[in-house]
Amino acid sequence: MRITSIGIRDQRFQLPEGVGSDATHTTPQYAYAVCCLETDSTVTGIGLAFTLGAGNDLVCKAIEYLSLSLKGREIEELMSVFGQEYRRMADSPSLRWLGPHKGVIHLALAAIVNACYDLWAKSRGVPLWQLLLDLTPEQLVDTLDLSYLEDVLTRKQAIDLLAEHLPSREARGCLLKTGYKGYDTSVGWFHYSDEKIVENTKRAMGNGFNALKLKVGSDDPARDLRRAGLIRNAAGQEATIMLDANQKWNLPQALEICSRLGEINPFWIEEPTHPDDVIAHQAIAEAIAPFKVATGEHIPNKVIFKNFLQAGAMDFCQVDAVRVGGISEFLTISLLSKKMGVPVVPHVGDMGQIHQHLVIFNHIGMGHEHLFLEHIPHLRQYFVNPAQISGGYYQIPQVPGSSSDLKG
Repeated sequence: MRITSIGIRDQRFQLPEGVGSDATHTTPQYAYAVCCLETDSTVTGIGLAFTLGAGNDLVCKAIEYLSLSLKGREIEELMSVFGQEYRRMADSPSLRWLGPHKGVIHLALAAIVNACYDLWAKSRGVPLWQLLLDLTPEQLVDTLDLSYLEDVLTRKQAIDLLAEHLPSREARGCLLKTGYKGYDTSVGWFHYSDEKIVENTKRAMGNGFNALKLKVGSDDPARDLRRAGLIRNAAGQEATIMLDANQKWNLPQALEICSRLGEINPFWIEEPTHPDDVIAHQAIAEAIAPFKVATGEHIPNKVIFKNFLQAGAMDFCQVDAVRVGGISEFLTISLLSKKMGVPVVPHVGDMGQIHQHLVIFNHIGMGHEHLFLEHIPHLRQYFVNPAQISGGYYQIPQVPGSSSDLKG
């Protein structure tokens, strides 16, 4: 199956009032920069990168620049050495200057890379999770770029880690019958009223979710404390409650407010300060333990993830395949996190469509703990094969590809 042309789509979606709001991104518009790999067959590979609307056209333009070399490539040949192709695109001499490995260019790379994996899975007639499990450790590592990680994760170590978990895969395969546990982010958007948070919490619990997330980071900390108490009281003491500040606080504020929010026994505090500040996250993690820190939604690449992990600055790794350099870099960071003993609980800018496949592979193929995957339902009507949730669990996708096809 050969790539004959590359199509690009700028798709933006209006959200109901309050949906998607947080302390930093107050009026979001969900958007995808979409890479479409047309082939000499009826099959098209679809790849997504996530933005909040304005600037989505810039990512689309960057896709045009970065994807030129893919035209004419045969998908099996391309993916057999994809780690090399990934590095060539990421290190495109002039475009690299605009990053490196972050921002608009890296988002464009995510869309291109995700389209390649989607096309590969479709060409083999299997869902992405199955494709990844079917690869040998050597074949999977051949799709990755481990450059700049050699001090902590060599090619041999990556292969050995995957090989080590081959004999125990069957024991973790029960996941394919139960589905993957989800947690509900949509109960507590920042601009929702107190009444709506309580109502949503009760509804989510009734639908089988016992893990929920609340947006915090108000100018008045008393508002956060009140709302955190409301969601805890509505959900009960046995429920798992996560709090997400979306980068709002500086370090002194984070230390002071997190100590007070600890009263509701949260599972984690997410993005408590600027996403580039490794040392501040380290200080917060040390100060608020055993209350834990989750971050990664805005960490742009594997090198910064490496630094966070080395510093003990994250307890949960929230890498997002539509924010870093796509599935390839997601898998690289997952291997790195596994080696360094940190669970991967992705942020889902794709609304969980691709990540439902990736967490299945992470658990069965790498031995990552089956915790839960974020669920955001607001764009499901726009997907051809939306993620299916039953009783609070993601059902195992069966359609070939990465579940990224959009209607229209």
